[in-house]
Amino acid sequence: MEEWVNIWLAKQRELGEKGLEVKKFSNGHYVYRSTTYWDKELKKRRKKSTYIGKLDKNKGLIDSQKTVISNKRVRSIWEYGNSALLDFAMQDLKPLLQTAFGDIWEEIYALALVRIAGNVPLKRANLSWERLYPISEITPSMNPKALSKVLKEVGVNRKGQNIVFKGLLSEDKHLVYDLSAIFTRSEAINFAEKGYNKEHFHIPQVNFALFCTANDNLPTMVRILPGSVRDIKSLALSVNESGIENRTLILDRGFYSKGSIKILKEHNLSFIVPTRRNTTLYNEQINPSEHFFYHERLIKCGKKQYGENILYLFEDSEMKKEEEYTLYKKHDENKISTKTFNKSLQKAGKILLVSDVDLEPEDVFFMYKKRDTVEKHYDTYKNTLEADRLYLQDNESLFGHIFISFLSLYGYVKIQNYIKKANLTSKYSPTDLIEQFRKVYLMDLDGQMILTEVPKKISDMEKKLNLNLFPK
Repeated sequence: MEEWVNIWLAKQRELGEKGLEVKKFSNGHYVYRSTTYWDKELKKRRKKSTYIGKLDKNKGLIDSQKTVISNKRVRSIWEYGNSALLDFAMQDLKPLLQTAFGDIWEEIYALALVRIAGNVPLKRANLSWERLYPISEITPSMNPKALSKVLKEVGVNRKGQNIVFKGLLSEDKHLVYDLSAIFTRSEAINFAEKGYNKEHFHIPQVNFALFCTANDNLPTMVRILPGSVRDIKSLALSVNESGIENRTLILDRGFYSKGSIKILKEHNLSFIVPTRRNTTLYNEQINPSEHFFYHERLIKCGKKQYGENILYLFEDSEMKKEEEYTLYKKHDENKISTKTFNKSLQKAGKILLVSDVDLEPEDVFFMYKKRDTVEKHYDTYKNTLEADRLYLQDNESLFGHIFISFLSLYGYVKIQNYIKKANLTSKYSPTDLIEQFRKVYLMDLDGQMILTEVPKKISDMEKKLNLNLFPK
């Protein structure tokens, strides 16, 4: 609070005034008198604030009884609750964007913020932004033409993007790395090429590689790659550009190869990577003499030194039953040969990981399973990327679009982490939370800023999440 406000409050207290407090909304200061009363239903004392008037630096207190409000007409109304939540989720990015992108940082920030809630194309970005109360006190230009220009400027400024990436790289020693793709038929985007994808679509695609921290799942870097680039090439380029070292990368089985392991060791990076199911490493004799439980599932485990690396074997009892059932059914229906059936049966329920870190098998398993959460982030990220996908007409715009969507994903995961910390994951997603908080509005009644009632459900959620978003 400004010093002149504190001086005014101190003077009022000297004059014997009690229970006064000043709340700031936008650029205005508003005076309330707080008292307590006994709530018969809740059987406890509760706080009640009564609006007195607006505080002016030169005129002092302007009594609300002397302020004329023409027919109580609402001049402006904004969504306050979700605006406060979204701004909170993005606050770590503000100084990085200011440093990296100068004059256009506000547009980048605003576009990324409105897209946390989902797919918002450029043509609707201004409408989404105008509905939000301007907590961040910025004035971005949100018309589609201006934002199209911003996308291009961001796309060609890889130096600025790297400033953000380096600022987000935490001290977490474990990083999850994976590769995915989006599809486009735009002939102007020559990065789009036909290549391998899990959906087996034969459509031009653009690959993107994502780094996330393993502990809090926050994205730290994204790279765009031509659609035909193989996993091992993407890994080499990503490691070179990120400049990371002395970390452990948790990878998908698509990255398992001698070449990938060589690249990682050259960059002083450790690794945890599952082998392919057809590898001969499954023939190695590993005794699963230990066990632990994962989500109420029995996991037997063991490890064995293999050259410079260590093999970790895990047997999931539930997964073994499921895979055996499928194999027997396919064999009975003559969909697989007896040879394939016998080989696959030996591997049913087994996961074989290769690593150069020597830890307890249980610790390695839990580190690897952190990939599951990151893979869910890919679905969220790709949904955000769908905005404007059909309207991007050049590589530069595509690069900018993918970077801004990366920022939105960061904000989304930040909210998700607070939900997880409060043990509310089974009840709410970040999107659910944003929709709930949207119910809280701020109104401007001819200069008097009034926050609508905060529903008890939202108040309870805010308390559990420990966010402190609403003025008390």
